[in-house]
Amino acid sequence: MRDGLTIYERSTREPDGNTRMSLIKNGIMAEDHFQSVADDEPMPVNGTIVSLARFHRDREEYLARNAPIGVRLKSDESPEALGEDVHRLSVVVLEFPKFRDGRAFSWARMLRTRLGFTGEIRAVGHFLYDQLAFMKRVGIDAFEVQGNITLEEYRRAQGEITDVYQPSADGRKTIRQLRLGRVAALRF
Repeated sequence: MRDGLTIYERSTREPDGNTRMSLIKNGIMAEDHFQSVADDEPMPVNGTIVSLARFHRDREEYLARNAPIGVRLKSDESPEALGEDVHRLSVVVLEFPKFRDGRAFSWARMLRTRLGFTGEIRAVGHFLYDQLAFMKRVGIDAFEVQGNITLEEYRRAQGEITDVYQPSADGRKTIRQLRLGRVAALRF
């Protein structure tokens, strides 16, 4: 991180130094009201996403600003490190450094179920079409996508899993629960 940027941030920078990604939020293309800043960059007025290290370092300043703030977590940084401040955040950004690294799935579910986070959970980095439905199930509701995933593909991915085996943050009934419900209905 010689320039204060993560590998993900360096890979998504335009020649002018700005990061431009498409944002799919709650199933539609959305304008990104947040700006990610490196640890050594000055803070913009509103809508800022900072690293966990920078948030901890300048916590009092950020919370006193009374402006929307988000924290970017690397895949090896647990959301538990945010403590009670998690409820003061507008967005938590979870990095997927490689599509094979599934820790962010666990972090998203933890944010929703154990920590009770109700703000935006955003996925950034390297993830695949096949992972989109699972990402939504664990509580991710915003996706920074490069040209590899279109809105139509995102929507199609959400409909590919009709029944689920495991409980998750989305509250869908599992196949077992559905079967038990049918058996109970047949008895009466």
